[in-house]
Amino acid sequence: MKVTQEKLPASQIGLEIEITPEMSQQAYEKALQEFKRFANIPGFRKGKVPRQVLIQRLGPERIKASVVNDLIQDGLKQALEQLKQGDIAAIGDPELRSSFDELVQQFQPGAVLTFSAAVDVAPEVTLKQYSGLQVQAEEFKYDPARVDQVLEDYRKRSATLVPVEERPAQQGDIARVDFSGRLTGELAEGESAEIPGGSAEDFEIELTEGRFIPGFIDGIIGMQPEETKEVSVAFPDDYPQPDLAGKPAVFTITLKELKERELPELDDDFAQEISDFESLAELRESLESRFQKEAEQKTDQSKQEALLHRLVEELEVELPETMIRREVDYSITQTAIQLSQQGMDIKKTFTQEIIAMLREQARPEALDRLKRTLVLGEIAKKEALAVEPDAVQAKVEEQLAEYRERGMDDDIDLERLREVVEEDLLREKIFAWLEENNTIELVPEGSLQPAEPEAESDAAAVETPAELSASETSEATASEATIDVEAVPAEPTSEPTTPAEAVEAPAEPAETVEPSEPPAEKPAKAKTAAKKSGKSTESAKKSRTSKQSS
Repeated sequence: MKVTQEKLPASQIGLEIEITPEMSQQAYEKALQEFKRFANIPGFRKGKVPRQVLIQRLGPERIKASVVNDLIQDGLKQALEQLKQGDIAAIGDPELRSSFDELVQQFQPGAVLTFSAAVDVAPEVTLKQYSGLQVQAEEFKYDPARVDQVLEDYRKRSATLVPVEERPAQQGDIARVDFSGRLTGELAEGESAEIPGGSAEDFEIELTEGRFIPGFIDGIIGMQPEETKEVSVAFPDDYPQPDLAGKPAVFTITLKELKERELPELDDDFAQEISDFESLAELRESLESRFQKEAEQKTDQSKQEALLHRLVEELEVELPETMIRREVDYSITQTAIQLSQQGMDIKKTFTQEIIAMLREQARPEALDRLKRTLVLGEIAKKEALAVEPDAVQAKVEEQLAEYRERGMDDDIDLERLREVVEEDLLREKIFAWLEENNTIELVPEGSLQPAEPEAESDAAAVETPAELSASETSEATASEATIDVEAVPAEPTSEPTTPAEAVEAPAEPAETVEPSEPPAEKPAKAKTAAKKSGKSTESAKKSRTSKQSS
């Protein structure tokens, strides 16, 4: 058999495979023997059917098709073995380029058979430049005011609700009301003035503007307990319910009860109540440490993102379709897992149309992740960057100890954990080399892109002081975006729905009324970057991973 290789676009190798006359004859005879052994033809015992009768009853095309299929499989197997011996890594299965039907028509026992195929191979990576580059990255600085804000949020969550009797309602109070609404103004023919879902009894409302349709909260402020009042409002023009958008309405509101928050003193007793710290000073120190580290991590992430973005511009590579398809499949699989964990029925949700749409949406990010992965791999190869086995083992043991402490060691894939740890340590080493050999100009936060709101991260701090521990051990980096697939967040609803539906915004008032339970545990000291965006634990539990050839 003769195999001729040809370099094709998109990281493919073309294969022209020539089957010798001897091989075609042997394959034909072998096929006849197999058919003869199993053919069930009336008047003949199995294995005793004459050759010509067998060919006549089965049909020459059927036999030839079987022979050609066997020759193609054998030819491709040997061709891939030759690629392997030449240090060419094939990715995925070969694709037949010749027409199978035409090959069957052409085939003659004892004659040459030539067919062509193509197979994706690991791409050739060229980095035009990866040192001496100049990039800009944002520098994130710790804002001491955040500590005061978080402590104030703790106080609000720990507040006691105290009845109010001798003053009118004011901003920030918790009101219990009955209300009913009706549309005013001109109504279309057949249209009812009643607002669907526009009435409720004993409804608790936090008197904070922005959570209800404009004017509703303002109408309650100033009311006395047991007072009934009509409040005129107008639904916003962009209200999500078209039948209410832009229409005026009147709500009859009865204020039945009024409460206010009584905040605890900000002292050592308060710190002990909401955490396991002995003093307010310790709690402050923990928060300061967390926010300082968070700022440092964001700066590191910005630097790594800037370097990766610039390096991808220096990359020359033709990505094989097999590699892209695998990365897209991995992305969709991760999305399915996340949605399934949220209780969604994936089999019903992921129709063929939805999957096709997800593939199209996931492709650009998949391409970017692959390019970033190849960039880092190429730099590691060129600069001979590697991680010592002892360092990997030490890190694995450190993470296992932390998982055991958290009760998370029941379902850890040690082999996968070791791979992830080695990848993380190597990534750190690569970025350390890049930062040393390139120039990074730090510019103020928000200079390169809109600054991220801090409310989300602060809320994490408020959720429970135990979150400080998790945050201290989290060191997500921009480079992880080249491997991990981000969860798809639910889109926030910007407009109120109706109150119960027509008045209230999406947030539940009850959550703002009842203080949260004080956390039982004190924030632990920072240990290691054991869970990079949850990656190490999750990856170690997966039996299948998305690993790309480099």
